[in-house]
Amino acid sequence: MGFYGINSYFPLFIVFLIINFVKINVVCQQVKFDQNYVVTYGQDHFFRLGGGTEVQLSLDRASGTGFKSKIGYGSGYFHMKLKLPSRHSPGVVTTYYLHSSPDNNGGVHDEVDFEFLGTDGPLYILQTNVFADDNGGREQRLRLWFDPTLAFHDYAILWNSHQIVFFIDGIPIRVFKNYTSNGGRYPSKAMFVLGSIWNGEEWASGGKKVDWSQAPFQANYKVFRILGCPFGNHCDSQAFLWNKADTWQLNPKQQKMYQLVKTKYVYYSYCSNPEAHQLYKECQFE
Repeated sequence: MGFYGINSYFPLFIVFLIINFVKINVVCQQVKFDQNYVVTYGQDHFFRLGGGTEVQLSLDRASGTGFKSKIGYGSGYFHMKLKLPSRHSPGVVTTYYLHSSPDNNGGVHDEVDFEFLGTDGPLYILQTNVFADDNGGREQRLRLWFDPTLAFHDYAILWNSHQIVFFIDGIPIRVFKNYTSNGGRYPSKAMFVLGSIWNGEEWASGGKKVDWSQAPFQANYKVFRILGCPFGNHCDSQAFLWNKADTWQLNPKQQKMYQLVKTKYVYYSYCSNPEAHQLYKECQFE
C-alpha cells in the first residue's frame, strides 16, 4: 500500500496529471531565487544553495526567516518544491502561501495557505486556509501519506476566477470554488508568493513547546520560476494556461483522487461546524 497506505493508488493518476499539465510544467526551467524573490526577515537564517537554485530556511531560539515575491499576481499556477524539517518539531511552522499584504499581516486581506505544523511522531500535519477580504477561518487539516522530510515534494496552488485548487505532487487535496454569485467570498486582490519558518508553538501544536535542543530546524525550497499573471494585466484571460476552460473544475480522474484524499486523510474541515454554514456561504455547496 505504500507509505501510510495510499501511494499504490497514485502512480497512474500522476502520469495523467503530468500529461494534463504538461503545457504549464514545460516552461518551468530553473531560475535562481533572487530573480523573483527577496528575503523579508532573518537574513542570517537564510542560506542560498546551489548557486541560488535552492534555499534553506533555518529556525532557532533567536529567529526564523522568510521571503516573498517581488511583485503581486492576479492568477496563476504557483508551485514550489519543499523538504520539511527532519527533526522532532512540534510547534515549528513551515509555510508556502499567497498573501495580498505580506508587510501587514493583520486585518482583512486575501490569503491562500500551505501551513505545515511540525511533527511529534510519524505523521506530519498540513493545514490549508483561505482568506477572502476577511480574517480567514476556513481551515482544513490532513495527515500526509508520505514523509515530507526525506525528499522534496511539489506543492502547488492553481488560482483562477473559477476555483483555487491545492495540489501535492499533482494530486488535488483541496478545492475552493468561486461562489461570489451566491453570496460567497473569493480572493481577488493582488497576492504575493511567500515562504517562511517560524515558532508557532502557541498556535500550531496544542500548547506543546518547541524542543530547542533539536534546533536548528531547517526547511529547503527550490523551483523559483513563478507561473503567474502580474496583477492588473487582464489576469482572467484564457491566453494563460491556468485560466483555460479545462482548469475551471476537476476532471473525473482528478475528482476520484480528491475524494480518496478527503476520505482517508482529511480529518478536519471548517464546514463540519454547523455554524460555518451561516458564516461561510460556500459550505452550503459542500
